[in-house]
Amino acid sequence: MSLRTVLDRDGLRDAVAAMAAAIERDFPDGVLLVGVLKGGLLLLADLARAVQSVPVDIELMAISRYQSGGGRVAIVLDLAVDIRGRDVVIVDDIIDTGLTSAYLRNQLLARGPRSVSLCALIDRTGGRLVPETVQYRGVELVDEYLLGYGLHHRELYRNVDRVVAADRAELDADPAQYLGDLYAGPDAT
Repeated sequence: MSLRTVLDRDGLRDAVAAMAAAIERDFPDGVLLVGVLKGGLLLLADLARAVQSVPVDIELMAISRYQSGGGRVAIVLDLAVDIRGRDVVIVDDIIDTGLTSAYLRNQLLARGPRSVSLCALIDRTGGRLVPETVQYRGVELVDEYLLGYGLHHRELYRNVDRVVAADRAELDADPAQYLGDLYAGPDAT
């Protein structure tokens, strides 16, 4: 399979601008953006810069991954601020099954915020195991394996400046399969 660009630089910029405009509209008194490490970091940075007309605070969280065989996630880096009475937007790269976002949303709701919303660059609704709604999303996709702009395979490709669909089987066989193509520049795909 060859790589296929899903969101180029312009598409990313437009998606972030649309999400920022919606957040500004919904939270005229300001918002706390909570980035989920590591995947949500690039979106968080661009989104925080794009929200220009309301105050923005930024916090980070990190969670352990779901383990096969029923393992649970746990918070490994928690917020450093009290969110009681605040409007909070969780920012992540992709919402797929909804398990992680539901866990985070419930953890934060227990802390007494005014609201907790979800923001993701990629909303993969077809894979939902938990009925989560993404209030601010870049694009909705069905089921493609994606790389770039925070999305990775074995920690590679997060810093690619676009989102591309790739062949997971090829990457499992050789994780560096697309390094030359994706780091050769945007015209390579």
